[in-house]
Amino acid sequence: MPLEFDNHNTGALPSLERSEWSRLKASHIKAVSHWTNDRVTRANRAEPHPVYDFLFTYYSFRPAHLARWSPGSDVVLHDATASDLDWPDDFVESQKGWIIPSDSFPAHRQTYLAWAIRYLEETQARPPSFCCFGLHEWAMVYQAPQPRHEQVALRLSRQEIASVVEAGELRCTHYDAYRFFTPEAAPLNRTKLTRQETTTNDQRGCIHVTMDLYRFAHKIAPWCSSEIMREAFLLAVDARTIDMRASPYDLREHNFDPIRIETAAGREEYIHHQRRLAEISSPIREKLLDVYRYLRR
Repeated sequence: MPLEFDNHNTGALPSLERSEWSRLKASHIKAVSHWTNDRVTRANRAEPHPVYDFLFTYYSFRPAHLARWSPGSDVVLHDATASDLDWPDDFVESQKGWIIPSDSFPAHRQTYLAWAIRYLEETQARPPSFCCFGLHEWAMVYQAPQPRHEQVALRLSRQEIASVVEAGELRCTHYDAYRFFTPEAAPLNRTKLTRQETTTNDQRGCIHVTMDLYRFAHKIAPWCSSEIMREAFLLAVDARTIDMRASPYDLREHNFDPIRIETAAGREEYIHHQRRLAEISSPIREKLLDVYRYLRR
């Protein structure tokens, strides 16, 4: 029997006819299938990828979940059946159709929402910085006996890498990059970063902060629409690619030309991409903020 909501007038909520939500669902699956299928195929062959695996390991959202479609919360799907739903445990049936109620967002996660809203607002408002030159990946191998990605060769000698790191001050502002610095590199950073000061230091010019928008999207799936999820994921792919092209690893075998940040031209190229990614990230961050604020109660 269809469920009546105490807190929602489903007739006043946005709704999608079957033709429209079917089109949106097919479009989402098509857009992400290259990445999800590639990840599953390589995992079955135990074939690692030094660039793309990060998107499914560091960000712990399974390919099968990324491929699922959701309209977001409080959107009524007309003429749908239970078998049409990619998140069957989260949809409920109303008199008008199937819906993921915003009120069903877990109450115990309201503290997380409050923190995330503050973080996203402050990161969006803070002036971006474009002076780190992607040296975090260099700091992660600085004076290390083995590189983090052992299956990939370095494109410079260890002495050359050390010279680049030591030539200028490390200016990383993102703790989740900084925490992987080698013990020898960490003291060279302008700021000693801590988890507790993440909201104070993160800024939208940082490529890792840009990538992390994908985490903020999948953390609230399926209450976050797949449109926003897809935008955040594809932005993360773009940012991760730039991140690793600017690293000291030789990725030409994987068809990635290096951004040689050890040169003036390479640093300018990196800054160009930082600015481009920061510009793309701002509207996605605003969309995520809208969803987070909507779920906050």
